[in-house]
Amino acid sequence: MHRIIFISLVSFFLPSLCCGTTLQPDSVVARKQKEKQTEIYKQKELEDVNIVGKDRTQRLREGAFSVNAINVGDKANSINDITDIINRTAGVKVRTQGGLGSEFDLSVNGLSGNSICYFIDGVPLETKGAGMKFSDIPINLIQRVEIYKGVVPSSFGIDALGGAVNIVTRKEQSPYLDASYSIGSFGTHQLNVNGQYVFPKSKLILRPVVAYNHSKNNYTMKEVEVWDESQRKYVPTERKRFHDGYTSFLGQLEAGFMNVPWADAAFVTLSYSQMQKELQTGATQSRVYGMAERESKAWNVAVRYAKRNFILPKLDVKLSASHTWDNSITTDTCFRKYDWNGNYIKSSRNEITSRERSRRHYGRPLTNVLLNLGYTFNDHHQLDFNYSMNRIGNDQWDDVSEVFIPSNDVLAKHILALTYNQLLVDDRMKNTFFVKDYVNHLSVEQTYIPSVTNSSDVMGSNTNSYLGAGAAVSFEIWRALGVKMSYERSVRLPLSRELLGNASTIYPNLALRPEESNNWNAGIYGTIGLGTEHRLEYDVNGFIRDVDNYIQPTISEKEGMIQYGNLAAIYVKGFETELRYIWNRRMHVTGNISWQDARDRMQLKSDGKPSATYDNRVPNRPWLYANLNLDYEFHNILSKTDRLTLAMGYQWVHWYFLTWEAYGYAETKARIPRQNIFDATATYSFKDGRYNITLGCNNLFDHLAYDNYKLQKPGRYVYAKFRLFLQ
Repeated sequence: MHRIIFISLVSFFLPSLCCGTTLQPDSVVARKQKEKQTEIYKQKELEDVNIVGKDRTQRLREGAFSVNAINVGDKANSINDITDIINRTAGVKVRTQGGLGSEFDLSVNGLSGNSICYFIDGVPLETKGAGMKFSDIPINLIQRVEIYKGVVPSSFGIDALGGAVNIVTRKEQSPYLDASYSIGSFGTHQLNVNGQYVFPKSKLILRPVVAYNHSKNNYTMKEVEVWDESQRKYVPTERKRFHDGYTSFLGQLEAGFMNVPWADAAFVTLSYSQMQKELQTGATQSRVYGMAERESKAWNVAVRYAKRNFILPKLDVKLSASHTWDNSITTDTCFRKYDWNGNYIKSSRNEITSRERSRRHYGRPLTNVLLNLGYTFNDHHQLDFNYSMNRIGNDQWDDVSEVFIPSNDVLAKHILALTYNQLLVDDRMKNTFFVKDYVNHLSVEQTYIPSVTNSSDVMGSNTNSYLGAGAAVSFEIWRALGVKMSYERSVRLPLSRELLGNASTIYPNLALRPEESNNWNAGIYGTIGLGTEHRLEYDVNGFIRDVDNYIQPTISEKEGMIQYGNLAAIYVKGFETELRYIWNRRMHVTGNISWQDARDRMQLKSDGKPSATYDNRVPNRPWLYANLNLDYEFHNILSKTDRLTLAMGYQWVHWYFLTWEAYGYAETKARIPRQNIFDATATYSFKDGRYNITLGCNNLFDHLAYDNYKLQKPGRYVYAKFRLFLQ
């Protein structure tokens, strides 16, 4: 099937890529002659003049907001998973619960989990379906990644407390075909095909995307306990995961126009995603599953429109709207209790929840609307109005359980924002001021396990409104030194998975309250030129997060289930610094270190007694970590159009407690140990980047690595990637 898809797409794109669709033969010759002459002029001019410019990522880093901007386009040959790149940036830590397709937790400046929102081209990632993860997005499709910390621009129309991650896809003007296939350890296969075809007469643009991911995830678990009959006790040993397979598929077609009289961009997008996941463990690896599984399917239709000088001069409009039909099923019908040998004994309860047999259906239709209006008074002043609506249903029923009562809950968010932007002092000072109104509507019907889900406390409908405001300022004193500061009184409304659960490992908690936080950022940045071939860039940032009603996951060791609850107050402070050295556009060295201190500030419990965890560091969260990355390009290896890129990455994470420091003895308390992980890749590109071959290895020395709740990550992972790019 995959071969048929690939051949069909190649035959669709090849005529335009080989012959051209917008240029006649005579114009091609003329263009080449002109380009050759221009190149001669440039070479002569560059002998005496060194021109230095800023790309989009550098302009974002030097803007008023605290943001990491990462160019991904030049790394598409060697990387399979976008989370690998995100995990190497300052102030950011990605923690996964296993191999490909597993749940992940992303921490930005000390706040993590659902405090962070995720987008593709400014549209929430969840519109692609609840089963969609970063690892499912074709790396070849991504141009850059933007990571906003604490204070997020109003244009996203969100209520993120800790920050936001926005994946920006490629926007080429000419036809192209980009196809890649990778094969790796643990039975991993990934196929990605995307491209663009432009009809010259009508200017219609078609952008198809096909992505397929599969892995057995049968990596070796170290030091897991199994029963030894000869010793009559549990002993630590090594066993392979035996029920952790993952398969995902994404198909998408985008059609529309760019730079036409009636629109700068107008597109309609249709997409379908499907995911199947075997469940190997609960929230801890001591609870082993052997039959439970989850699957999901999602259809999405979306439109987006953008136009400068819309109706009125200087009035710009951007509109996006989408609807997603999202359905998932969690099957837990087996009364068995498994161990790491793959053996089982019969039980009177199911695997996940230790309750009755269940085949739970979750229908979660999602409607998302985002409207941005911007009026430019002049080159220095602009006023923006933003409105977003996010409405998600929660239709639940069960094919097997006789005690589960079907229900249909609704969670809706409306966010309005007004933003004033300034550019002053020859555009070296950038100021942004904004106010927001957060409106939350919840309608609850479910009554399942009210003692656990608190459904009896919030039955019916309720609507609440919260206000927020903020500002961001940056000033470039000179190229080598700039300063920035930002503040926001932020509100984050609980997400559907926090309130309503995920139908497998997360219980609902319908009594959750919104988080509120005072977020501060301050930093310096700059670029230092060291001659014509050397450049040094640096960023130093400090931050404070003062959070009320912090939403924190807690775990039941007995059931292996997670449920989100509110902590009265959390105070986070920290700093991060990153240095980037570039030599002759061939060698790039990046190093960063991050420290963050998140502590419980609740002195008294609800009963008035002193809290044992007061001033304790929040558990199960890295607080000190660093990254070092080096890559070097060798040119003209076998011909003038080829290059060899060697890259090495190193990640270090300080150990941290799994549970609160106040509980138990420090000597015997469970810890996530210190981690040292090395990665290496070698990529050979030839024919001007048309053909690319990569050999890579993650966790080169096969060190034991843990993440959320001390769940083991895969060991040494070796892969090969082949990429074809035609343009």
